[in-house]
Order: sequence, then C-alpha cells, then structure tokens
Amino acid sequence: MSDAGMLKGRLLVVAFEGWNDAGEAASGAVRTLKDLLDLYPIAEIDAERFFDYQFNRPTVAQDDEGNRALVWPSVVTYGPRSVLAQRLPVEGLADDAELRVSANNGSNIYVLLGTEPSRNWKSFTAQIMDTISQNEISGVVLLGAMLADVPHTRPISVFVSSENADVRRELGIERSTYEGPVGILSVLSEAAEKAGIPTVSIWASVPHYVHNAPSPKATLSIIDKLEEIIDVVIPRGDLVDESAAWESGIDALASEDEEMASYISQLEQARDTVDSPEASGEAIAQEFERYLRRRDGKGDSRGPAGSGPNGPDDRRPKD
Repeated sequence: MSDAGMLKGRLLVVAFEGWNDAGEAASGAVRTLKDLLDLYPIAEIDAERFFDYQFNRPTVAQDDEGNRALVWPSVVTYGPRSVLAQRLPVEGLADDAELRVSANNGSNIYVLLGTEPSRNWKSFTAQIMDTISQNEISGVVLLGAMLADVPHTRPISVFVSSENADVRRELGIERSTYEGPVGILSVLSEAAEKAGIPTVSIWASVPHYVHNAPSPKATLSIIDKLEEIIDVVIPRGDLVDESAAWESGIDALASEDEEMASYISQLEQARDTVDSPEASGEAIAQEFERYLRRRDGKGDSRGPAGSGPNGPDDRRPKD
C-alpha cells in the first residue's frame, strides 16, 4: 500500500461512462467500489444543463415489480455515511456505517460515477470542484479505459500517471506526454491541480477487437491498481470468475475465426517481445513507439469502436 501524502486524506475516485470507458472497465471498477462501501449521494448534477439527450439518450427499464421507467443520464457524487453520521447524529444511523471492506482509508473514500457530459464542460467541472471543496476532498483518482492493440490472453496493461510532481515522486510513476483531444477526465484533472488538489490517473488497455462487450478482466486490473493507490482492500467477488469466462469466450470465438486467431497471435508475440527479460531497452522503446503510432491511428483505418474512449484518431491515455 502507498504512503503517499495525498492519499492520507479524503479521496474522490472518478469514472465516466462513454468516451473514457472502453469495455465499461473504469465505470465497472467504481461501481464495484461504490457497492462495497457504505455511501450515500451527496451531490447530483442537473442533467438538463449538461446532457444532449439526442447524444446521451435516456433508457427504459423495468423495476423489480415489472413497472417500466425511464432512466436518465446522470452524474452523482457519493460520500461515506460515517461522515454523515458525524455531521447529523441520528439515532441508529451509526449502526449502518460499518464498511464492508477492510481498509485503513475506507472511511475517507468518495466516488463520482455517471455519464460523460455532452456540453458545458467548464460549468460542469466548476460544480464538481465545488463539491470537492465543500467536502474537503484532498486528492482525486481518475479512472479510464482505452481501446488498444493488445491481446486478451495477456495481463491487462495499466498506465498510472500524474501531473503532480510530488505525487510522481511518492508513487514512482510518470507524467503523461500525450498531446491531442481529451475527455472530461483531463478537464477535471487540470481544474483540480490548479486548485492545489493532486490527482492520479489510472488507465487500462482493452483489446479493441472485443469492444462491444464489458471487460471484467480490465475492470479487475483497474481494481488491483486502485486498491494499491487508495489503500483499501477490495473483495473481488465474482470478478475473477467473470474474467476467466470472458477470456475463455474470446478463445472460443478465435478458434472459429482463423483471421482473428492469427491477429491475436501477432499481438501476443509483440507483447511477449516487450515483456521478455532478454529485450533491450532500445528494442522495448522501438516496440512501444510502434504501439503508440498504431493507437494514434496512423495507418489504422478501423475508426470508432463502440463505447471506446478514443474514437478514430487516438487510443492513448487522456490524462
């Protein structure tokens, strides 16, 4: 577990569905964390101001009683109920404040989960920053997932970065060198850093050839890294079995598609070359540069892929 200074106070863990959420990996990780912690809603964005409903359409669903209801895009911030108990001492409330995770930092975790807004990003970010300030949050962890040329049969690559020099030193991580279009995570990260609130970004690489389905293996990889960063032990539940089933299902599809199997084999060879202990630093750098060029879309005509974060021109981390 990390002893980084920024991680000793109240932390906000953030994920947005949509552009930043290939394979639903980032939102899946935050949803898992939310379900395990005793949290309550502390702020909800006014969807009418920030969503274009022709772009982010509401959905219809049935409740447990069979009633149909519309579900609108939303963004909600949740905070620990134990903090609410301290602010509003109500008889019986403290009995419900026990966390269902073992952690040193569990009672300091806040989460933000929702759909990436489609307009008024500056006003949206200002509202999020107001919530951060009002709740005395001292650090922000931003989760994302990108489509990439990676094989599903190997460990999911997770890239951790920060714009804060102190955090980079404490965690031994890098600063992103990406230049190009960004998602709302980058906007929020910049606003937080300007306000003196350090941020960390965690991005997982999801195989682009299975972009249409959720990727529990990528979610699991994000949770592994998130657990390390925020100092909370997160039970994996069914994710391990779901991850194995996801990989086996893709194996079965590839066994019936010679072209797909050949392509996956090429990705495996490239990954194994980079991971090999015999690989020189120069060879690794060259392979990584080729990998980044492919993700940048140079010579890649696949175009947008499902709910992936990066569209046709970019498959690199945005933070």
